[in-house]
Amino acid sequence: MGLAWRVAAVKIGVQDELAYRVEFLLSVVSSAVVPAAVQWVLWYALFSVGGATSVGGMSYSDLLAYTAASVLFSQVRGGDYDFELAEMIRDGSLSNYLLKPVNVIEFVFLRAFGPKLLLASLCFLVGSVVLSPVRMAAAMILAILGNVIHYLLSSALASVAFYWEEAYSVLMVKNMVVGILSGETIPLNLFPREWAWVWEYTPFYLYVFGPTQIALGKWDFAAFVHHLGIAVVWLFLAVAVATAAWRVGIKRYSSLGG
Repeated sequence: MGLAWRVAAVKIGVQDELAYRVEFLLSVVSSAVVPAAVQWVLWYALFSVGGATSVGGMSYSDLLAYTAASVLFSQVRGGDYDFELAEMIRDGSLSNYLLKPVNVIEFVFLRAFGPKLLLASLCFLVGSVVLSPVRMAAAMILAILGNVIHYLLSSALASVAFYWEEAYSVLMVKNMVVGILSGETIPLNLFPREWAWVWEYTPFYLYVFGPTQIALGKWDFAAFVHHLGIAVVWLFLAVAVATAAWRVGIKRYSSLGG
């Protein structure tokens, strides 16, 4: 009886692990293939159907190259860490972490950062097959910094849950805005010049657009150093904003569950 129980437990464990791996693979494929397919249909409609020869100074092949490369860095961007933080505040499970000698923001990030690093490594290997490995390494450094900045700013927004129970709408709007201003939806150089300041003065372009420009050789080493410096500045600002938001918000926290 004991042996049969152990065998059954092992089988369940194997099935659960397999299910997790399949779910992880499907989520990666869907998040990469669907946006790329939508962009390809748009470029095809503009050039093959609409007869355009260039859009924003970019040819059909330029846009296809951007789409393919940006997919690699969009896998590194973001995550649902902020939604997890908001849910912890809402259901009271945050109390389980406040009683421990651990920074909640750091803990949630580090726990989920492992899969992102794995994805970053895979994307780097894929990109290095057709692009310069040196440029891919520089681009991936910027993308990973962008991921950290994104999480810190998102965790600051998640602190809205201290004041408003249904803070998910704020986070959903943030995701839509970031999807556009990061260059994940369209290349940011397609923005009208008079509107370029919208993305140039925010850190979102560091997530996808910037790394893609480096990987494709559109930005040289001097530009990489310049934008890397901007990323470091934004990193320190994001740390300060997230820390201040949670320090103020935690004073309003009252656990009704967890």
